[in-house]
Amino acid sequence: MTQFSFTEKKDTRSGFGAGLHELGKVDSNVVALCADLTGSLKMDAFKKDFPDRFFQVGIAEANMMGLAAGMTIGGKIPFTGTFANFSTGRVYDQIRQSIAYSGKNVKICASHAGLTLGEDGATHQILEDIGMMKMLPGMTVIVPCDYNQTKAATIALGKHVGPAYLRFGRPTWPIFMAADRPFTIGKADKLIDGTDVTIFATGHMVWLAVEAEAALAEKGIRAEVINIHTIKPLDVEAILASVQKTKCVVTCEEHQINGGLGDSVAQVLSRFYPAPLEFVAVNDSFGESGTPTQLLTKYGLSTEQIIKATEKVIARKNQA
Repeated sequence: MTQFSFTEKKDTRSGFGAGLHELGKVDSNVVALCADLTGSLKMDAFKKDFPDRFFQVGIAEANMMGLAAGMTIGGKIPFTGTFANFSTGRVYDQIRQSIAYSGKNVKICASHAGLTLGEDGATHQILEDIGMMKMLPGMTVIVPCDYNQTKAATIALGKHVGPAYLRFGRPTWPIFMAADRPFTIGKADKLIDGTDVTIFATGHMVWLAVEAEAALAEKGIRAEVINIHTIKPLDVEAILASVQKTKCVVTCEEHQINGGLGDSVAQVLSRFYPAPLEFVAVNDSFGESGTPTQLLTKYGLSTEQIIKATEKVIARKNQA
């Protein structure tokens, strides 16, 4: 059973702000660009301490992506900041043409992703962004699970060469990963060993998977919980090693059922090791206004839904 717990909650966007500030201290090539959302993206500390490396572009996200791409030619390492909806849907053409196609070293940092944006509603709750970004050739896609891991992921991206998408969120969320826990881009992080089922989770859903594991353990079900913080490149070796042991899978993500983590895992299983798979994700729907907890529950992304999906997939395995 899990030993993970938390004593504090903090939003993952603050982890990004803290990581960006740390990078600013150690690398003078790191620059930050923001589309009129400095406070929301927690970029204030970077702006205050490194004003000559902070660029407020205003509500001009497409222009921000072009500026960032150009800055890389002079050796700068640009981190762009705005809401996930505006970081992807509004500027996909600029990202594809100016950043991904030419392999520019731009870090696209996207806050307020998924349903947990909450009361701002469907127009801002982008649920397609992981799919959009992972399909771009050469694009790294990272979705950390809490404040500490978001900070670590941001710092890791400072050393990573190539275009990358970093997705994080608005709500306060349990801090359950140790501040000094190693973070390696492209390597899955096994949190809990198990033998009956593998639960792959990403982003905010990792904590809910940990909660589900504890409830399942009380029922005698040993679930293996793995944090897939890097959607691309995907850690295929870790996925197969776990599924070959447990023989069935649940994937959990704050994203559409199409195009996200579940799709990526399904591709791996179909190619190398077919096994029963259940998805915990938004089922082809837009969101709506509400609190994060209300929305996660309504759209089937709760701890209880993970438990149900786990019991269902184990039943499928036993019937095979």
